[in-house]
Amino acid sequence: MKRIALITVLSVLLMFTASTALAEMNLKLGMPAPPSHPHTIGNKWFADYVEQQTDGEITIDVFPMSQLGGERSMAEQVQGGTLAMADITTAVMSNFVPQVAMMDLPFFWPSRGVAYSVLADSEFKEMIFDPFRQKGMVAIGYGENEWRDLTNTKRVVQKPEDVKGLKIRVMEAPVYLETWRALGANPTPMPFPEVYNALQQGVIDAQENPIMTSVLMKFTEVCDYATIMNYCLSASIKIVNIDIWNQLTPEQQEIFRQGAQLAIKKIREGSMQKTMELIDKIKSEGDIKITHLTPEQRAAFENAVKPIHEKYKEKLGTIPDKEKYGRYAGMSYIEMAREKMEQYK
Repeated sequence: MKRIALITVLSVLLMFTASTALAEMNLKLGMPAPPSHPHTIGNKWFADYVEQQTDGEITIDVFPMSQLGGERSMAEQVQGGTLAMADITTAVMSNFVPQVAMMDLPFFWPSRGVAYSVLADSEFKEMIFDPFRQKGMVAIGYGENEWRDLTNTKRVVQKPEDVKGLKIRVMEAPVYLETWRALGANPTPMPFPEVYNALQQGVIDAQENPIMTSVLMKFTEVCDYATIMNYCLSASIKIVNIDIWNQLTPEQQEIFRQGAQLAIKKIREGSMQKTMELIDKIKSEGDIKITHLTPEQRAAFENAVKPIHEKYKEKLGTIPDKEKYGRYAGMSYIEMAREKMEQYK
């Protein structure tokens, strides 16, 4: 009887200790965007939301500007459990979960509205997010760095021929390298902090980033030309280490998901507003010539990169033949996304 009583007391103590540890849980979230970027502001809002909704049981510290390491390093840290959370661009995340490379395909999404509707689609999210668990991570939502554009030091870019020979800094991801090679440029991977000096010194001729990022990082100070291409959705995935995730109660997990969903809405609204403000600002200053592609010019770029879409249709393979994927089982990820696009047009 005494032994049973002792076991009961110990069990209660263990439960109390675990509960206390959880009550004091402090997590770190790493990301590459600069401090003033809407993405960073949105993640800080996410952290505040989680703290409020859990009555202070869980706090999250946000570390922007790659303070905790490069994106690949942060993803590996989350995978290994030395970092709780991160927002990692799909270009880098595709090294861990190849399917997300689909989001970075050039001139893939017909419009901002269609892209956002597809990304929010519950079936689409399930098919894209499921593979993360096999890699020791849980995907709970999206982040965003806006749509990608081009700035350069050489000439106006309006058609594919205009980028031929340009040495363009890109992220070190196959889809970006293949995109600019297909257009005749010389894509050059380079750490993000080195881009300004490389442009200034003529080591590279151009760089591709959302125009907002280019202005915030002052790349437009050393480039004479900018083309608003909106050629690629620069999304990111909000990931959590799977062991940490499993320590959360179902209610807390739902708070994280809800917070991520609400945060992306705020990030996108902030990004669109900030982008328009910054374009107006650099236009008024007149130090850089800004080109907006016409529908016909955009179509020329789309035709030039179609082979990349077909290549990735084969490369990413098909959706697993699992009962929960229903009629999508056996369909290519690209076909599934295109079907969803038609649904939301």
